[in-house]
Amino acid sequence: MSEILENLYPWIKALHIAAVMSWMAGMFYLPRLFVYHAERGSVGSELDQTFQVMERKLLNLIMTPAMIVAWICGLILITMGAMDFTAGWTWIKLIAVMLMTVAHMWLGKRRKEFVQGTNTRTGRTYRLANEVPTVLMLIIVVMVIVRPF
Repeated sequence: MSEILENLYPWIKALHIAAVMSWMAGMFYLPRLFVYHAERGSVGSELDQTFQVMERKLLNLIMTPAMIVAWICGLILITMGAMDFTAGWTWIKLIAVMLMTVAHMWLGKRRKEFVQGTNTRTGRTYRLANEVPTVLMLIIVVMVIVRPF
């Protein structure tokens, strides 16, 4: 069994990286869609409906499945010994991943507001929200590659 897991390790790691890349692409794009939706899509308009379809498909067909696969693969990698829990970088990375998940859920709630026609946030709010995944991604990459602590 141990040999099978050793052989699967690079495949699980590759799947994890691909899932994270897909998740991050959505995390960068969805807030940008919200900017345009908030600024140009008046409730009930054809543009509003178009944005809603784009946002729903991005969140439900790409982002959420990618997040789930990233989490599953990440947890499998942890059980295979991929992280050193005595090192500070591990904990900072895990906290940043949890915050990324919270940001994902926040975006999901904002999408529901657009669907209900109750969005009160401006494009500026979503521009700022667009920076959160970037900062968290930089923290995660630095922790995994540089391992400063």
